Amino acid sequence: MESIELIINKSKFIAYKFTLNSLEEVKSILTNLKNEHKKATHICYAYIYNRDIVSEKCSDDGEPGGTAGYPILNVLKKKNLENIMVAVVRYFGGVKLGAGGLVRAYTKACSEVIKV
Repeated sequence: MESIELIINKSKFIAYKFTLNSLEEVKSILTNLKNEHKKATHICYAYIYNRDIVSEKCSDDGEPGGTAGYPILNVLKKKNLENIMVAVVRYFGGVKLGAGGLVRAYTKACSEVIKV
């Protein structure tokens, strides 16, 4: 697991990158992140898993629709990555970012963590 942290307009974004060996790992990863970040506002994620069949999923976890999970998934697809999951934990800092700001923040967090 690799991680990076960004502060964008007073919100803290912590991005984590995981290698997936099975789809069953997704649930335990999310449970662990929720336990570790109990006060987080959102834990958004996306994954692409490709063994016998291709499986992909993303979640906005309460952020406005299409502003978090899909931008993360889009980065993974553009980089042609497989068997990977990126989760971004957000602690709201009091400044609303708007839909465009959220898309940019989650895209940047994912782009940065996959470089690690």
